Amino acid sequence: MRSEWSIARDALVSAIVDLGFPAELGEAVARHLGSPKAMERMTKYLDYVRPDSAELIVDEMLSLRSEIDAWRERKNSR
Repeated sequence: MRSEWSIARDALVSAIVDLGFPAELGEAVARHLGSPKAMERMTKYLDYVRPDSAELIVDEMLSLRSEIDAWRERKNSR
């Protein structure tokens, strides 16, 4: 049985490839996001917005990562 991580990663990579970008970009984005939930959010963004540049994909990835880091910081400071 495939893990939640591999399912989320494969869906993200597939969404990026479907937009015409290399699978390596999808793999790098998945590694940077670091959780299935974040990868699922990114995949939904890609499906909805259908960005036409790698820069937009990376910008959204960095935005999600920033949100995750801020949430962890707030959680740890309690």
